[in-house]
Amino acid sequence: MATKLPKNYSPSTDEKFMNAKQKEFFRVKLNDWKAEIHKESRETVENLQDSNSPADISDRATQESEKALELRTRDRQRKLIGKIDEAISRIDNGTYGYCEVTGEPIGLARLEARPVTTLSIEAQELHERSEKLHSND
Repeated sequence: MATKLPKNYSPSTDEKFMNAKQKEFFRVKLNDWKAEIHKESRETVENLQDSNSPADISDRATQESEKALELRTRDRQRKLIGKIDEAISRIDNGTYGYCEVTGEPIGLARLEARPVTTLSIEAQELHERSEKLHSND
């Protein structure tokens, strides 16, 4: 059963980390984000179906560039939906909010800014430094 959130609830560090209210807060946030992405995707499909080709070749080229950019954006968002679904699964199995490397709490501010994150700031920085070192090989 879902926990009822108080109006204007916001997670606080004064509470027990990943209590029922916090889990429900992030579940709602993730589901809302997912719904927004689906809505934008439907709008993109409608726009692509409705568009007529302009007669002017430069206008047509601009329109094709805009379509390509829109499709790349939708592809990134499609991948993001997978991450959102994974985050919701972590809420369900009790691992949401904990770093997959250290097992430590990720932190509410970071989770609010990036609700699909799986790494604490420290683990993310270490990961980025490691990637940077290996990219120079």
